[in-house]
Amino acid sequence: MKNLRLKAARAAKDLSQEQLAALCGVSRQTISAIEKGDYNPTINLCLAICRALDKTLDELFWEP
Repeated sequence: MKNLRLKAARAAKDLSQEQLAALCGVSRQTISAIEKGDYNPTINLCLAICRALDKTLDELFWEP
């Protein structure tokens, strides 16, 4: 399932996939795969993404 909330939060911070990836210590391809729903990130990566985007785990990764 695509993670449109992650993509929207990244865009709201005016960050490219490359910039978010650099903040989280991963590749741009990893961020792209998460947004497309092709990769299930580890909890540590989820937390790093949340810190970079000032969001909670629930806001970005919890299924409604």
